[in-house]
Amino acid sequence: EVAMEMETRGRILVVEDDEALARITQAELSSRGFEVHTETRGGKALTYAADHPVDLVILDLRLPDMNGYEGCKQLRKVLHPRIVPVLMLTALQEPVDQLRGFANGADAYLTKPCGLEDLMKTISLLLGEMTPGF
Repeated sequence: EVAMEMETRGRILVVEDDEALARITQAELSSRGFEVHTETRGGKALTYAADHPVDLVILDLRLPDMNGYEGCKQLRKVLHPRIVPVLMLTALQEPVDQLRGFANGADAYLTKPCGLEDLMKTISLLLGEMTPGF
């Protein structure tokens, strides 16, 4: 097996239709040691997830070709039997939106605009890099 040049902290799939935000997120995560792939459409993200190993998915709820709730359910089917955490990152801030997110398979839910520190903490928790403090 060929060793990678740099050990990665994990592979993250970012599904975000706002290309500027996707680029910023990718740059920030890459600078912190993650391997990042972005998709702007749910369908393409599902295809990518089926064909490539990912450790975490960051999913926007408002996508041009499907809503994120449906996308999350489809992701679970595509990724099965692998358990891959899904972080919903969305502008939808109502408690009912959050409940729908968890009901459709999200492991975490953050609202935009989201501080980088909150995003990084949530990613670390989802990847098991740190335990929640009480």
